[in-house]
Amino acid sequence: MKECPQADGTHSRPDSPTPTLLSPLRLTGAAMPHALIVHAHPEPDSFCSAQMREAARALQAQGYTVEISDLYAMNWNPALGPDDFKHELTGHFKPQAEQIRAVQQGTFAPDVATEIEKVLRADLLVFSFPMWWFSLPALLKGWVDRVFAMGVAYGGRVGRFETGGFRGRRALLLFTTGSTEDMFGPGARDGEMDVILFHIQHGMFHFVGYTVLAPIVSFSPVRHTPEERGAQLRQVHEAFSTLNGRPVLTWTTGSAAPTP
Repeated sequence: MKECPQADGTHSRPDSPTPTLLSPLRLTGAAMPHALIVHAHPEPDSFCSAQMREAARALQAQGYTVEISDLYAMNWNPALGPDDFKHELTGHFKPQAEQIRAVQQGTFAPDVATEIEKVLRADLLVFSFPMWWFSLPALLKGWVDRVFAMGVAYGGRVGRFETGGFRGRRALLLFTTGSTEDMFGPGARDGEMDVILFHIQHGMFHFVGYTVLAPIVSFSPVRHTPEERGAQLRQVHEAFSTLNGRPVLTWTTGSAAPTP
């Protein structure tokens, strides 16, 4: 299923110089919780972008400080490569080995270092996107490739899953679909949503230590009336206003379905 792009965008351009890379352990000690929303939609006036802004407003009303990485507005480069590093590279290029070295020497390229610092500041991470080809837009997957670096998020002296670099923090997905809700589920045309999202929720979030909250999905807003889309936005606001009561997903190893 190819999901068509729909709704939303906020423009937030980081201008700060390369920060010194801090410890992968939690940085925030302030009383106010901090959220990072990583948004990937090319149209600022889309519904997807609108619901991202609604989520930000709801979080702020709950006392969060909110930071937004709008990947399209930032002209984010999704390709992990030699330019991710300021140190001299020798021999065959091994991305994970170079990430470990960059952690030790503080030599990530400025754009990568800035995003890593944002993640390290955040108590809550939200991926905001339209579901394309049953997955993340390429820009957002490339953000994961470059920012969930070995030695920061996992690996090296950092563990995986329950001992991952972002343990003690929460993460969830906020996204739109092109298909209607009845097209997902056991035996349905588009398959089970738990299975579709397994590689993101388990393979990306849980792998690096996040406590994963149940996703917030707006099904097929393009097929709805303006009034119905307004109701969907209100549902997003309510969901982000009540995150402490949102189900936490856990998995039995090898199963795509979360354990009840």
